[in-house]
Amino acid sequence: MSGEAFQAFVGVDVVVDTTSSYVFIGRLKEVTALAMTLSEVDVHDRAETSSTKERYIMEAKKFGIKSNRKAVTVRLETVLCVSKLEDVIEY
Repeated sequence: MSGEAFQAFVGVDVVVDTTSSYVFIGRLKEVTALAMTLSEVDVHDRAETSSTKERYIMEAKKFGIKSNRKAVTVRLETVLCVSKLEDVIEY
């Protein structure tokens, strides 16, 4: 998938699910042909918690993003999907 597909998300809080155990929740700042850059990011390793990925994302939507990085660059080849945090459905 090219970086152009994500341009509509620039400036928005997003959830980036990757092929690794990491999920990134933050504000999408820039997208290039090879990577996307997020700011005020919560980098979450799903392998280090007992909470499900969905529960973790819903809590971020409900209580706010608990950023642990000022900025992160994610290679597009590792991205499975990107969604707006506001589009997460709480159940």
